[in-house]
Amino acid sequence: MASGEGSNFEAVVDACRQGQLPADVVQLVVNRADCGAVERAKRLGIPTVLLDHTTIPSREDLDGRIVSCFEASGVDLVVMAGWMRIVTQVLIDAYPQRLINIHPSLLPSFRGARAIEQALRAQVRISGCTAHLVELEVDAGPILVQAAVPVLGEDSAETLAERIHQQEHRILPLAVLVAAERLGLLAEQPQG
Repeated sequence: MASGEGSNFEAVVDACRQGQLPADVVQLVVNRADCGAVERAKRLGIPTVLLDHTTIPSREDLDGRIVSCFEASGVDLVVMAGWMRIVTQVLIDAYPQRLINIHPSLLPSFRGARAIEQALRAQVRISGCTAHLVELEVDAGPILVQAAVPVLGEDSAETLAERIHQQEHRILPLAVLVAAERLGLLAEQPQG
């Protein structure tokens, strides 16, 4: 699931295709037709479904449609790779312990929107990113993987975001692997 440029989405696809993650990305759901993730999905040959949240009556209806899309595609795990919508219990119940989100802070610090700006305002020396399981409370689910990123004196939101994104691309595939292992979704690899 993506709402933005799709660089985290592409990092997961790349990890799968390079054998770092024994999985396949079978579908991308976006909520904005103009998001960069759509073009990445086309280039990568990943089917995309647009569910424009502005045309759907409620968050629950949106999540119900997302669940229907994923069920039709046989999805085991859902990765929210820059999904800028708060999800509801509808999606959480359909994929318990199977929803992974990436967030640009070291949770539990700086939850919600504009985490990088929050970190800069707080004048922290270290920020970072967190991949976690999704629960109803925003950015509060169990942490799977984190990466620390130093905050430099000359950092702007853009420069810090760039370094955090590099780490997100590294830890999100790892978080998918951790979640899949915890759930027993990975087939035993043959020895030899």
